[in-house]
Amino acid sequence: MDTVGLWSLVRFVHVAGAALWAGGQLALSLVILPLARHLLAPEAKDRFTAAAGRRFGLLTGAVFLPAQLATGWAMAWHKGVTWASLAEPGYGRTLAAKLALFVVVMLAAGGHGIAHAKGHSELARILAVASLVGSLGVVLLATALPAT
Repeated sequence: MDTVGLWSLVRFVHVAGAALWAGGQLALSLVILPLARHLLAPEAKDRFTAAAGRRFGLLTGAVFLPAQLATGWAMAWHKGVTWASLAEPGYGRTLAAKLALFVVVMLAAGGHGIAHAKGHSELARILAVASLVGSLGVVLLATALPAT
């Protein structure tokens, strides 16, 4: 594989991972969970939604997060990004904002899982919405970055 093909593959894995993460949150929030609430008995709904959340969390930790970190680091290295360049106007600041929001999203998502496991449903819902909105913000910021 030539260099251009390699970087196209790296970028594809990064974008596909982001689409899976944000799209998965949207699918869970707008399609799967409302249907579960409507069609399943309360006990079955609770078991189903907990299992769906655990599976999504497991995929996030085992596949999404490592892929995003590895491909994001690789693209930043390829682009010549340094810690100092993150403070520069344009690409650097946009990337810094994307990275900062990504950290907030991951913290909100982790907090959602913890709050849900401890039975704090209102806090879990707030953190889920924050994670979803933040994820869409990460994607929006990513569209402002030129391809590497």
